Amino acid sequence: MINLEKYLFISGIKVIMNSTLMRRRNCTRSSKSMVKTRRPCMASALIQLTVIVALQLGTAVEVGAQHKDKPRPEEWKDLVYGGRFMDRILPAPIYDGLETDTWGTDAVRPRDIHNGIEDPEWSYWGGKAVLGPDGKYHFFVCRWREDDPRGIQAWPSSVIVRAVSDRPTGPFVVKEEIGLGHFPEIIQLRDGRYALFHFYGYYLAESLQGPWKSVISECGFYGKTEFGTVVEREDGSLLMLDRVMRVWIKESDADDFHRVTEKGIHPAEIPGYYEDPLVWKTEVQYHLIVNDWMGRTAYHMRSKDGITWKEDPGEAYTIDFDGYEDGTKVGWYKYERPKVLQDQYGRATHLYLAVLDVPKKDDRGKDNHSTKNIALPLVVGRRLQILNKNVITADTKEIHVRVAAEEGFDPHVDIDIQSLRFGAPEEVDYGRGSSVIRTKKKGKDLILIFNAKACGFTDSNFAGKLLGKTNEGKLLFGYSRLPEHLDNARIH
Repeated sequence: MINLEKYLFISGIKVIMNSTLMRRRNCTRSSKSMVKTRRPCMASALIQLTVIVALQLGTAVEVGAQHKDKPRPEEWKDLVYGGRFMDRILPAPIYDGLETDTWGTDAVRPRDIHNGIEDPEWSYWGGKAVLGPDGKYHFFVCRWREDDPRGIQAWPSSVIVRAVSDRPTGPFVVKEEIGLGHFPEIIQLRDGRYALFHFYGYYLAESLQGPWKSVISECGFYGKTEFGTVVEREDGSLLMLDRVMRVWIKESDADDFHRVTEKGIHPAEIPGYYEDPLVWKTEVQYHLIVNDWMGRTAYHMRSKDGITWKEDPGEAYTIDFDGYEDGTKVGWYKYERPKVLQDQYGRATHLYLAVLDVPKKDDRGKDNHSTKNIALPLVVGRRLQILNKNVITADTKEIHVRVAAEEGFDPHVDIDIQSLRFGAPEEVDYGRGSSVIRTKKKGKDLILIFNAKACGFTDSNFAGKLLGKTNEGKLLFGYSRLPEHLDNARIH
């Protein structure tokens, strides 16, 4: 039996409990209908509370526990470079020097205090940046005062702010305070408006500069769950993963989100305390990062439709991976709340993480510890297209893949052809798949031709992966939809 006085339920309960109380008040407003409506309303609210509590029992841990190391799957030792998402994370550039005279443990000093956002008066947590029409990067992040005696446990009273920078890595300077909220995520809707989601609702505005209108009770998930992450689908509907990673859909003409999965999305074979997912969509597929906060490790998954997911091997990120271009390492105790900056094709170009230098229980107000958000550049995937018109089967002889030229990238001269492998991602990540048989030129683009049988595709695959190096020895990768799965992919 779990002792509730000794355990902390990670998410979901607070909003449902508040909803329960509100529903109770609503149900008792009319004295004439009170006898008829009070019991059903309370029963509905309590059922929701019971469901959330049951979901959280799997992630209930002792308050004092901060992390738990776990063994790495044995087969991951055979992953090649580029086989895991973490290999795409690049060292942070240094713009304003590294400083030692700042808060934090020795593990996070020296550091560039101008990377991302930090301020000795405020603790920052969980932010996402977008490139605005003004050519500046607008970073939406939540914060609370550093001198709050509760330390990081002051997060329930956090406020969302908008900060701006000329660079995607910062420094971001706060321009306005928007309102109460935690774990913000900004998206632009199909009608041009911006929706700034947070745990309990969202803010709506015509521009990134506001003014912002708070939408809570009509947000579509109020009283049902807590927000986790959201993305717009091809048809204009919204796909949301809640904080425990269940999938919800809001049709373009609907008022509410409806749940389409009963269980949370996370690696099936890797037990952990998962929370706060991040989903984003490219012209090829959906991507998902889920964080095991207890194991201090995150994992990457991919999907054709945002509902059914495939696990990728290896870590998306973990501890002891962070550093600068000059080789200086930084070791934050916690890396959480991942968000990405995307380009016009949906590709992730930068990773944003909330970081803390000590266990959460050791962070107090007016001490030498705090939180901030860091910004790390990513290797950007190349744009690929499989040119085969027919379904790839056991009888297919060759697969032709076009690699698109882009500004700053010439596929005719920049690729180490001998290093390339193409095929099913689970094959390529381990150094298997097909090597290049021959190449052809198509204008500025390059066509790579592979042995189809060596690619290792099965019925479970919806996309192929290209993996190798540039002529400078840097990581090169990309994905392309298989011909039989082009129904909701944007072809370039």
